[in-house]
Amino acid sequence: MATGIVVKSHGGPEQLQWGPLKPEKIRRNDVLVKHTAIGVNYIDVYDRTGLYPRPTPMGLGREAAGVVAAIGKGVKGLKEGDRVAYVLPTPGSYAESRVVPADRLIEIPKEISDEQAACLMLKGLTAAYLLRLTYKVKRKESIVIHAAAGGLGSMLSQWANHLGARVIAAVGSVDKFEQAKAFGAHDCVCTASEGWSKEVRALTGDKGVPVVYDSVGQATFLGSMESLARRGLLISIGNASGPVAPFSLLELSKRGSLYVTRPTLFDYIHSRSDLRRLSRELFEVVIAGHLKVHIGQRYSLKDAAQAHRDLEARKTVGCTILTV
Repeated sequence: MATGIVVKSHGGPEQLQWGPLKPEKIRRNDVLVKHTAIGVNYIDVYDRTGLYPRPTPMGLGREAAGVVAAIGKGVKGLKEGDRVAYVLPTPGSYAESRVVPADRLIEIPKEISDEQAACLMLKGLTAAYLLRLTYKVKRKESIVIHAAAGGLGSMLSQWANHLGARVIAAVGSVDKFEQAKAFGAHDCVCTASEGWSKEVRALTGDKGVPVVYDSVGQATFLGSMESLARRGLLISIGNASGPVAPFSLLELSKRGSLYVTRPTLFDYIHSRSDLRRLSRELFEVVIAGHLKVHIGQRYSLKDAAQAHRDLEARKTVGCTILTV
């Protein structure tokens, strides 16, 4: 029987309990993956707190990497010992192993480590669809990326820089300016200071930017809108400070006919072909050296609660992983 993290009721990090997990059955088209590295993401906090409500007791975690330990009778193209990674819409990767549908698995290229892959399947694929599909970033245009020193933000910044964009990093403290610039930011603003959006407009000659990637949510949403150029796009991709409050659509028209979208990765990788195509583009950028996976913190799987405390306290930089 596998062991891992169980959340018996919604709440704080103390709700993450180590123990035996409910046995999983390997069906015809399933694969048992023995984990070697597990990605930690802010969506795990949303699941734990109940912001994204799910029945308890439940597991946590959406992405992981490992090796194939067993396969269902209908699975083709995979064998025991293959290195694979996945991201799933349902939590459960904070575990020693997990049963995963075979069509959701991606084989890890030899040039990429398990730890890197464990960070790439959610954050990396999210960066891929945000920059290449939701809004196609162009050379020489300025863009704003929130939490640019974090896991997703660091990937967005590096990739956007590779695409030739001017990256304006929006971070929660001036202490993170240096780290954001190391990840590819050209300019930095501190969202803890009042009027940070005016700094963005000053950096763009008062034109504003065509797109803002906002993973912070409630605390930065208004400033993000005020940072946009006429007919600009606000891409809301997280709620680190809390969910965005309801607002009048008139706010969009009076600020220059703005657009707002709240996308999710799983709508962009719904089909197997979409998952493979986006993964291939992501791995190519990593292998070429344009996107480096910075793992700032490692915790034992048993210490997942501490990983959550540090993540919520904004003490983390880059990607956070759990080791098995």
